[in-house]
Amino acid sequence: PAGARGLMGYSGSGGPTGAGAGAGPGRRKQLALAGSSMLALWLYALYSCAGHCATAPYRAGNPDPGEPERGASALSSLASGAGFRRLPQALIIGVKKGGTRALLELVLVLIPVLTYHSFSLLLLSFRDLMPKTLEGQITMEKTPSYFVTREAPARIYAMSRETKLIVVVRDPVTRAISDYTQTLSKRPDIPSFESLTFKNRTTGLIDTSWSAIQIGIYAKHLDNWLQYFPMSQILFVSGERLISDPAGELGRVQDFLGLKRIITDKHFYFNQTKGFPCLKKAEGSSKPHCLGKTKGRTHPNIDPEVVQRLRDFYRPFNMKFYQMTGHNFGWD
Repeated sequence: PAGARGLMGYSGSGGPTGAGAGAGPGRRKQLALAGSSMLALWLYALYSCAGHCATAPYRAGNPDPGEPERGASALSSLASGAGFRRLPQALIIGVKKGGTRALLELVLVLIPVLTYHSFSLLLLSFRDLMPKTLEGQITMEKTPSYFVTREAPARIYAMSRETKLIVVVRDPVTRAISDYTQTLSKRPDIPSFESLTFKNRTTGLIDTSWSAIQIGIYAKHLDNWLQYFPMSQILFVSGERLISDPAGELGRVQDFLGLKRIITDKHFYFNQTKGFPCLKKAEGSSKPHCLGKTKGRTHPNIDPEVVQRLRDFYRPFNMKFYQMTGHNFGWD
């Protein structure tokens, strides 16, 4: 990998060894910065893992993963230093504002897959930053920007060509408005959605360079991934069905990962105020579990003509996406 060049080690006496030895002052400064960056990333990894790691379920056909003896045994094994580090067997690669957070939280609580959240797989020595896992556990990682990052497929393929990929997709028009709403909550002074949508509103020319629009051209991004991964290694989860039928969509995720189906409708109730499903009782808690307060924001009112223009714009891309995936998501 490109990042491998320029890394250096240090001997016991404190002198440089390896590729950085003998480098000039400028080179040594660059290498020192690289070393500092990796140390910072390592510390961040330890911090992140504390909040986003959980024991994994057992594979289909194994004893009930809910048995306390099994869970205690797995935790004590990890605590004693057992297990090994490996690259994620599954990645949630997108899309932003498609429902990736909802999927991650439900998976983490209901199917406690060992998860390493939001840490870039495109970094060198990523394996060394992963938490330890035991045989039969699955390691996952979530970064919604992977799906739209041109370099991501090649780099992930180079690291592990067997990786399973999960993409949560949503009506691209609704997704774009949700994306804008999130930005608006942080930057209230940004231009209106309508003005950002068009390069020229008089002619109706859509500005595809705006990321909120560009992300929703799913067929284009999928083309990039299919250069490296077969469709059999990619699961597309419907963001809409994740809300209307969470047990059904999570069942598909379990099948895709080769896990026993343990989730049913009885695990959920619908929160009318938030507009999202909630868990009746989270694992290890007597209280219901709902998504965070930042989920379910009220969208601004958008000019209906602009919404229709966007639907017309996305329609041919949606049709191609349906054809590529073999699934009609019903956005048109």
